[in-house]
Amino acid sequence: MADVTSGLQLFSTAKSDGTLELSVEEVTIPDLKPEDILVRVEASPINPSDLGLLFGFADPTTAKSVGTSNSPKVSMTIPDSMMKAMKPRLDQHLPAGNEGAGIVVAAGASDEAQALMGKTVALLGGAMYAQYRIAKPHDCLVLHDGTTPEEGASCFVNPLTALGMVETMKLEGHTALVHTAAASNLGQMLQKICNADGVDLVNIVRRQEHVDLLKGLGAKHVCNSSEDSFMEDLTAALKETNATIGFDATGGGKLAGQILTCMETAQSAKLTEFNRYGSTTHKQVYIYGGLDRTPTTLNRSYGMAWGIGGWLLPFFLQRIGFEASQKLRDRVADEIKTTFASSYVKTVSLAEALDTSEIGVYAKQATGEKYLVNPHKG
Repeated sequence: MADVTSGLQLFSTAKSDGTLELSVEEVTIPDLKPEDILVRVEASPINPSDLGLLFGFADPTTAKSVGTSNSPKVSMTIPDSMMKAMKPRLDQHLPAGNEGAGIVVAAGASDEAQALMGKTVALLGGAMYAQYRIAKPHDCLVLHDGTTPEEGASCFVNPLTALGMVETMKLEGHTALVHTAAASNLGQMLQKICNADGVDLVNIVRRQEHVDLLKGLGAKHVCNSSEDSFMEDLTAALKETNATIGFDATGGGKLAGQILTCMETAQSAKLTEFNRYGSTTHKQVYIYGGLDRTPTTLNRSYGMAWGIGGWLLPFFLQRIGFEASQKLRDRVADEIKTTFASSYVKTVSLAEALDTSEIGVYAKQATGEKYLVNPHKG
């Protein structure tokens, strides 16, 4: 292959004037160091975590095209009330895209780098909405022969998050777990993991079609938060499973508090005598997403043995160390076409990702409408 000297890349810039700009620009690719590889990126998903960098607190409904066909740009408005929250990143030109997969098309002189020439690899680490990405061999997950970049594009964020939830449950002494927004790609992976590993899982969704979807995957406990009987249904599932840890993708609103309340009701039912402080069994909910941007509402009706906190994949991987993390990555590679298979509603180019009509779809973060970016499309 001829030397690659430049490629297109997508950037997000929040500006001091109260606008946020997305742009596709040509960037120069520097010479490779001996330990470097160059990956031709062919597939990168648009995850909810990507939208945080892409849009920040800007309003996607205000998106308008301000560029040309040769230099695509989109501008959107940052509400005045959100400018303070955006201050740490103002006027920084940030490359977007958390993860993706592609083919190693060039390598530095080191044996480790040369060994990856021609391999299909997955990457995590940012700047993946780009035609080419320089990486180190230890940053890569080498995919098995016959695995395509599209199949391996979502190797990290969703699969490792789902596995991390189960591992966190075990590390902290729980035996079953709760998951919200459970019909997502990640939620479907988590259900498959729990099926295989014999772990009881209580799923929370908002629509009957999502109940049906998860039941079709073998889910035993699926609670619909839009039903009048939701709290009773959730409590019954918690009594049966003894789930005392939950992972909440919504973040805002009252759902985290509702889970803790139902956990307390389920645990208190086991008490043989009254305790004014409630059950002594610790109940934990981790918030790992922000689908609901409203404040988190906690109604203290769950005793005194409880906790609520944040959960982030990179922090979890640091907690368990490289060796344990690698075992999880190896499992993902082994099961990428089964347990960890992802589906996408549409594949777009870098320029198409800046089309305001496409932004209107993927910005909703709706179940079943996950997008994939192919930087070389077209």
